[in-house]
Amino acid sequence: MRFSRLDTRQHDRDGFCCGEPALDVYLRAQAGQHQRDGIATTHVLIDDAEPTRILGYCSLAAAQLRLHDLQPADRKRLPRYPVPAVRIGRLAVSSDSQGKGYGRLLVGHALNCSVDLRARLGIRLLLVDAKNDAAASFYRSFGFQSSADDALTLYLSLGNG
Repeated sequence: MRFSRLDTRQHDRDGFCCGEPALDVYLRAQAGQHQRDGIATTHVLIDDAEPTRILGYCSLAAAQLRLHDLQPADRKRLPRYPVPAVRIGRLAVSSDSQGKGYGRLLVGHALNCSVDLRARLGIRLLLVDAKNDAAASFYRSFGFQSSADDALTLYLSLGNG
């Protein structure tokens, strides 16, 4: 298995179904356009045995979180302007691949991309806007915590350096 940037000519977007129509539609209709327009990149998890089949995906974009949206302990020693971040815009695993740990792999990939980017730019957080309480619980299991103002906007600190 490996991660690859979405290639709309190679990867079978129409064959992907995760059980959440909005996530399926995003992959089919918007992910390629967002990638071309510099809005987000979509990273797909594929098996080398079936390189066109998408097992799961996540989209990543630049973001920021207002300082006062961080938990008080995370505000220490930070300047008073928005905190730079990477946002997981979408994350989904195909219905027939759920329960195999691929969601964990996708979160790990997003984290690795964020840490790599941090080495070149100022990035402090990995953000996600969870769709619902179940999704928020999934992200909390990886150490994400709710922002001060919104229980469904979660963040994971990338550390002090």
